[in-house]
Amino acid sequence: MTDIDAVAGDGELRFSVLGPLRAWRGEQALELGSPQQQSLLAELLLRRGRPASAAEIVDALWGDRPPARAVGTLRTYASRLRKLLEPGRGAGATPRILVSVSDGYALRVPRRAVDAARFEDQLAAARRARTVGRPAEARALLRAATALWNGEPLTGLTGAAVPAHRARLTELRLTALESRLELDLELGAPEAALPELSALTARHPLRERLRALHVLALHRDGRHAEALAAYEDTRRVLAEELGLEPGRELAAVRRCLTAPRPAADRCAADDAYEPAAAAGLPGDLADFTGRTAAVAELCAALAPASRQGAVTVAVSGIGGVGKSALAAHVAHRLRADFPDGRLYADLRGTRESPAEPAAVLGSFLRALGVPGSAVPDGPAERAALFRTRLADRRVLIVLDDARDADQVRPLLPGTPECAVLVTGRAKLAALPSVRLVDLDVMTVPEALALLAGIVGEGRTRAEPEAAEQLVAACGFLPLAVRVAATRLATRPSWTLAALAARLADPHRRLGELRVAGLSVEDALAAGHERLDSRERRALALLALPDGPDVCAAAAGAVLGVTEREAEPLCESLVDASLLESPAPGRYRFHDLLRLHARARAEAEVPPRERAAALRRLLDFYVATARAAHLLAGPGTDRLQVGTRGPGLSFDNVEAARAWIFAEAPCLFAAARQAAAAADTCASAADLLLMMDVLFEYGAHEREFEEAARAVTAGAPAHGDGRAAGRAGLALGYVYYYADRIDELVPVCHEVLALSRAAGDDLVTADCLVQLSRCAQHMRRHEEAHGLLAEALAVFRAHGDRYGEANATGALARVYLSLGQGDRALAAAERCLAVHRGLGGGHRVAFGLYRLGVVLAGVGRATEAAEHLTEALGLFRGRRNRLWEGLTLFRLAETRLRSGHVEEAVIHAELAVAALAEVGESWGRAKALHVLGHALDQLSRPDRARACWLAAHAFFARMGVPEADDLQVLIGWEGSYEGETGWAH
Repeated sequence: MTDIDAVAGDGELRFSVLGPLRAWRGEQALELGSPQQQSLLAELLLRRGRPASAAEIVDALWGDRPPARAVGTLRTYASRLRKLLEPGRGAGATPRILVSVSDGYALRVPRRAVDAARFEDQLAAARRARTVGRPAEARALLRAATALWNGEPLTGLTGAAVPAHRARLTELRLTALESRLELDLELGAPEAALPELSALTARHPLRERLRALHVLALHRDGRHAEALAAYEDTRRVLAEELGLEPGRELAAVRRCLTAPRPAADRCAADDAYEPAAAAGLPGDLADFTGRTAAVAELCAALAPASRQGAVTVAVSGIGGVGKSALAAHVAHRLRADFPDGRLYADLRGTRESPAEPAAVLGSFLRALGVPGSAVPDGPAERAALFRTRLADRRVLIVLDDARDADQVRPLLPGTPECAVLVTGRAKLAALPSVRLVDLDVMTVPEALALLAGIVGEGRTRAEPEAAEQLVAACGFLPLAVRVAATRLATRPSWTLAALAARLADPHRRLGELRVAGLSVEDALAAGHERLDSRERRALALLALPDGPDVCAAAAGAVLGVTEREAEPLCESLVDASLLESPAPGRYRFHDLLRLHARARAEAEVPPRERAAALRRLLDFYVATARAAHLLAGPGTDRLQVGTRGPGLSFDNVEAARAWIFAEAPCLFAAARQAAAAADTCASAADLLLMMDVLFEYGAHEREFEEAARAVTAGAPAHGDGRAAGRAGLALGYVYYYADRIDELVPVCHEVLALSRAAGDDLVTADCLVQLSRCAQHMRRHEEAHGLLAEALAVFRAHGDRYGEANATGALARVYLSLGQGDRALAAAERCLAVHRGLGGGHRVAFGLYRLGVVLAGVGRATEAAEHLTEALGLFRGRRNRLWEGLTLFRLAETRLRSGHVEEAVIHAELAVAALAEVGESWGRAKALHVLGHALDQLSRPDRARACWLAAHAFFARMGVPEADDLQVLIGWEGSYEGETGWAH
């Protein structure tokens, strides 16, 4: 029975890639299909459960010459493999092995099922055994690992990525063979190693490590003349083929060969090839998961072949992100590149008593063979001797948990052959020739793989949604995922869903993330005391807002300082890996770090000071949003929104609009958070009304609704009817622009009652305009007229020119529907004139749009097109895709009425695309309606009918009268007369 048979359970899938690609289910060999289908399977197997996108797989199978229907062919291969790997899966059942991830695939099988994974696990176990002084065990593990091989890996496969996979696996096998042969020599069996070394050096004549081992084996077997001859042959081959002299390993062996005996035997045994002690380098984690890109980046930066001169790589990141584990893993990976050893020190930078550089130098010197009595007392002398001992050696120095650059600087070797890998929370930019690597949290697949590796594939496959919820609650932080997984592993009766539910409560999450001495909270807290008092206060207060991040100016508001003072404070926290900076001048927390910092704030900062910080932030947002609102709509300081603090100012409309869009997630979060407090609820409602530009762009519908509902729910508890009415008006705008008329009407009636009781007259009038649009939409034109007349009276009584223009524009549409063309035209012209008089801006575009619609309705198509075209240019100039789409629909309607059918088709198709982009339904349906008529006139009845059917589906979902119109049209072809309903 082979090794792969030994690991398989009854009916379990198992795979071999260390030779021809093969697969079994239990004892039954599987037929894997064509070479390219096998290449797909191999690609997914070698990704160890990590998903591959369709584009990545196409590239792996065909490179830069994919077939015309590559993705379709890929789907066919995947379907065939699913049937092969999961023959019992019923129709429609979710795949469990070959799973779809986004547009690609992942193969979910245990590590033990793939011989390459077992091979690498045994290599890692052998490294650990050798590190702790068990060479015989290491040799046995390496023999078992190489016994898994059955020829050239992936024999016969033709995928474009196969050569790279084959080369990597072959290199791993050669490295394993070299390590095992080296152990043969160490354990006194040169005669056993010689035949294999002779064959391998003949097959790989330019591989210097094999050559060195061969010479050393001959020497230890007493064949000194042959050893010298083998050395000279190696030197000749290297010079002729590569133009190189023998490297460090061969040179060391040469010195041993020429040394007087018995010194030569001792040198050969102790100095020539054996590396220096690893000085306590931690073992590689058996379940080290993911970090492929980071490992590759570090290996490439540190490996001698890919660098010139001395290099220091400093890995920083928050506590628990896996810096130490990554460094240990990379150090073990680079063992062959640093044959003279690896030195390791825990610098204890986040603890109360960090390691002194002088003490670390002492331990390093002793590891390098300096007797304790010869180690100098002074730190400068120790550093000098350290650099001297490292001269002409190739050593990797790993410095874990560094406090700062001053602690690290004395430990740098000063020789280009050595390299230094440092980890720490601080970003050590002050070190010479340093390469900074900021380690982020795990990706979703990496976190899920780590979870599955600890709790078992079976449990995570049984609860895939709970698994994703759990790692998300852990913030994809490796330590948090490991702690949660360990809790589950030691509590086999718990479900993943049960722990995910416990972690869902932010107030108890950190308390749940501790087990058997491991604590996420402790890891996050480590090093907190290194902060000065201003930094500690800043960290605590900045954790209080619910928004996803803050800009520097907002951070200043929270802290009660200027933006110029706030930014250096935030940057110092970024340098300490306590904040992240996703863009210049923006700052955010990792979710778990925010919970920890917020808990510290609640424990250390008085409630009044915490409330004042949030109040200052809200005041800043309201003042700045008001400034943006007034700049975007001159003359619209009509709702009398007061401000209690300073805000930003803007040079132009574009800058104001950009700020609103950039800060929108933070503004919504601030409004939701403020809704819960009596003294901030009113400002939250005002903030939402100052964000009206988002309504007009059709943006953030869900976030607007959540925030508005939070305020409308909180305001009554505080006895604040005015705030409830204003938030309700904002909610009404959301429903209006989202075509949710059935929800809009009851909200408007609630707002009317609240605003009238509060004496908030202009909110009342704005709500009347909204109700009129609902009535107009349902073709109750007289009712709409009455509501607008009432609103106009309020606007005129208050001298609100903007409100009057808005109501007059809506009245023009009502007159048009009532067949009163002259009055409609006069009202639309008044609307435009008022907007121009108020200073123009994008409001003029709305006036042009409304006048264009009325002109088209009274038969003046040429003028209508001119006004609509001008409006279109203004909307496009402001990148307002919603109103660009609506204007394009109106232009299509106008061009169709005037007989320009081809132009109508172009405008209608552009309108459909723009409105689909922003998710607007009514305008898209109207554009499809017009497009159907244009296509019908071009004798394309099938496409026309398809457009009408699509439009009918939209209208039917909205429950509007246009659905009935189209129901008739679908069965009867008539002329297009345009619409007289909805008020867009």
